[in-house]
Amino acid sequence: MGQAFCCIQVDQSTVAMRETFGKFDHVLEPGCHFLPWCLGKQIAGYLSLRVQQLDVRCETKTKDNVFVTVVASIQYNAIADQASDAFYRLSNTKEQIQSYVFDVIRASVPKLNLDDVFEQKNDIARAVEDELGKVICLSTAVFYVFTISSAFCLCDQAMSSYGYKIVQTLIVDIEPDNHVKKAMNEINAASRMRVAANEKAEAEKILQIKRAEGEAESKYLSGLGIARQRQAIVDGLRDSVLAFSVNVPGTTAKDVMDMVLVTQYFDTMKEIGASSKSSSVFIPHGPGAVRDIASQVRDGLLQGSAIH
Repeated sequence: MGQAFCCIQVDQSTVAMRETFGKFDHVLEPGCHFLPWCLGKQIAGYLSLRVQQLDVRCETKTKDNVFVTVVASIQYNAIADQASDAFYRLSNTKEQIQSYVFDVIRASVPKLNLDDVFEQKNDIARAVEDELGKVICLSTAVFYVFTISSAFCLCDQAMSSYGYKIVQTLIVDIEPDNHVKKAMNEINAASRMRVAANEKAEAEKILQIKRAEGEAESKYLSGLGIARQRQAIVDGLRDSVLAFSVNVPGTTAKDVMDMVLVTQYFDTMKEIGASSKSSSVFIPHGPGAVRDIASQVRDGLLQGSAIH
């Protein structure tokens, strides 16, 4: 209906290319336009000014001879003032932008090691985002820190001559070969296992040291307890001998010691019989045996005193 009345509508964020007898005439902006087709006026096509995205997967080699696949997202749009160049000069926009991106990546990534590519990915993307927002890049007036950013800037300069502007470039993924991934994971796992083994050995060392310190402290305290026990026994025997000698006239120290030994003997037998975990013990039994035990203990004490 619009063609019948020589009128045409151009939507928002879109421009139309008007030709006169096959020759470019004018760029029609959004709105309603008069198009006298009877005078040879016609629409050659429409061009969107919206930002478009192109995902590019490029396989290349790093400086340390590792093949990686770099995934880049290119966001671009047509320049309104150069709409005619964008429409007429490029036959396949996406493929030609992809060719520029391939050239940039394959010229830049081989200058970096694999670890550097991963480490500088965010910095490179940020630098590219800062530099590629310009429509015209003067490479002689700008100092670039990263090689990839300067190469993408040249790409933007080349595309601006065709009426397109690179709005933003993102390095969204870096995919090494599967064997390289597995090797990197094994290296990382081995490194972590080595650290874990060192930490485990240090922990065991600390446990052994603490166990030895505890055992030494326990033996020291046990020795103090035995020494105090023996001192208490000696003091008790001395007090018993003195008390018995005072209360029973005519008794000697030997008689008192024999009686104490007999008492100790029966106490020992009682403890052996009362214990459920005690083993069988065969010893002579009877009053004569008690006398012999007392004599043996007394003789041993006397011999020890004589030696010293």
